[in-house]
Amino acid sequence: MTETIRGDVLHAIPPDELDDEDLSPELRALADSRHVLVVRKGGHPSMLDLVLAFVRRDPIEAVTVVTDRPAEEDEEVALTVEETGMPGVYVAAGAHGEAESTDGH
Repeated sequence: MTETIRGDVLHAIPPDELDDEDLSPELRALADSRHVLVVRKGGHPSMLDLVLAFVRRDPIEAVTVVTDRPAEEDEEVALTVEETGMPGVYVAAGAHGEAESTDGH
């Protein structure tokens, strides 16, 4: 089942830097020669959102997405993803170009 995740890229790992990161063996195997993005779901929260999340003890969710498409930190993205067997880890659906940025890049 696919879904769309919109959010800000908090951390981007290009394929040539995967070995430098402390990734789980499952994530490393899934990533292979693709990009790994840590995305804050929903984009950049306002101060009110941060306060409400703290008061409600409802953390702002970050997810990991494996994709063929590069992205920069702080870039806003919209990614069509599929769940994996790992909690909080998704893989971009389809082939190259399926994931697209909301700012036209």
